[in-house]
Amino acid sequence: MSDPSHPASDPTHPPASSQPAVSGRPIVLAIENEAADQPLWVGEWIEECGIEVRVVRGWDGDEVPAAVPDGVSGVLALGGAMGAMDDDVAPWLPHERALLADAVGAGVPVLGLCLGAQLLAAAGGGRVELGPVAEVGLSYVMRTEESWDDPVISSIDAPSDRIPAAQWHQDHITVLPDGAVLLLTNDACRVQGFRVGSAAYGLQLHPEVDPQTFDSWAVADDEALVRSGRDPRQAAAEVRQACDDLIRAWRPMTRAWCDQVWARAGEHTPGS
Repeated sequence: MSDPSHPASDPTHPPASSQPAVSGRPIVLAIENEAADQPLWVGEWIEECGIEVRVVRGWDGDEVPAAVPDGVSGVLALGGAMGAMDDDVAPWLPHERALLADAVGAGVPVLGLCLGAQLLAAAGGGRVELGPVAEVGLSYVMRTEESWDDPVISSIDAPSDRIPAAQWHQDHITVLPDGAVLLLTNDACRVQGFRVGSAAYGLQLHPEVDPQTFDSWAVADDEALVRSGRDPRQAAAEVRQACDDLIRAWRPMTRAWCDQVWARAGEHTPGS
């Protein structure tokens, strides 16, 4: 559904990605793939770090750039019910995958969440497939040995073998791109978090989602929910009850990722 307060791309409304920064703050380009999944908590935490979150609504007709625009220091790729290769359903996805591939190649920090992580993997030559298990509700993930030295994932504030995560997915990343490092995992879905390149991160989970948004997902007719066999009210209650633990775990990780955005912005400041 289109938001009348946000005009689609046309000659009188230049793409959001091309507009100048506000007060010289670094810019993170957030790609929304459906109206139901916005930057939410992660967007708030990025803004807390003094970074501008500039939203591009692919679902509403905004032009998704196929390369990182000048002046952008980070990319946030959000979730959606479509698959990573469902270009017929979401015709902007080829541009989004190209954008993520360009960011990885250029060393621009990326944070891909759920579908965004799957798009990041596919953009690098990985594979995404329908998984044997659909995860819906609260789950727990664990760090891999490689995560301890990672400046972003090591910042998660939770026990290493019991990190709370809000989940809503049925597709799994089954093959990571060449050179990618597995950072988070669990028994239900092997790839829960990874890094590709120097600063591009994919999380299969939803650190951005707040309880109110999860409640709204739980009343939708959704294939992943049906395949999970979960009672949607129980799944939503689990996420609500874990709210404080979810914030405690994922807010410091997001802030650590923002340190990389600031570093990128500093490298590309005129005169630097």
